[in-house]
Amino acid sequence: MTNRPRSVGTDDASEQSLTLLIGEIAHATGRSIHTIRWYESQGLLPGVQRDAAGRRRYSRHHAGWLDLMERLRCMGMSIAQLRAYTTLVKQGPASLRERRALLAAHRARVQDNIRRWTDALELIDAKVAFYDEWVANGERPAVSPHQRIRATRGGTPAALKPRRMPATTGNAQENTDEPDDP
Repeated sequence: MTNRPRSVGTDDASEQSLTLLIGEIAHATGRSIHTIRWYESQGLLPGVQRDAAGRRRYSRHHAGWLDLMERLRCMGMSIAQLRAYTTLVKQGPASLRERRALLAAHRARVQDNIRRWTDALELIDAKVAFYDEWVANGERPAVSPHQRIRATRGGTPAALKPRRMPATTGNAQENTDEPDDP
């Protein structure tokens, strides 16, 4: 079971300095102890202190940092990029431009992924509607999911452009329909 990340933050500086044991920060953030230790072992959770007994002590700031790292990671940022970002943050204000550039480039990749996932979701929705119509009417609909999408968009979406496929006779033919469905 995956815990949903929760941000734990405050504007109160005195609360930022409070220290939490690993179990407390795990509970507060909805993450496992193993996950928190993994982020620390990867160099992605800077500034973790240890008390006299050697136990890790975390601040509320670490909870916010964990949230950021996990969100960037779930949106496809590589561990190497997360490390680079963490290193830049540790450099202080001198690295603001580099941090901004790294995040802006990642944002562009996320936007591209969102567009591709939206296209894929549109095709899945059209396919579900296709099957609903087929089941309701007892016969295969005349309009394929790809044709429905083309009609609603007023053209052929980039992800669904017909491909030139070699025919068995050696001539090229345009593949405009979906494969036969069982």
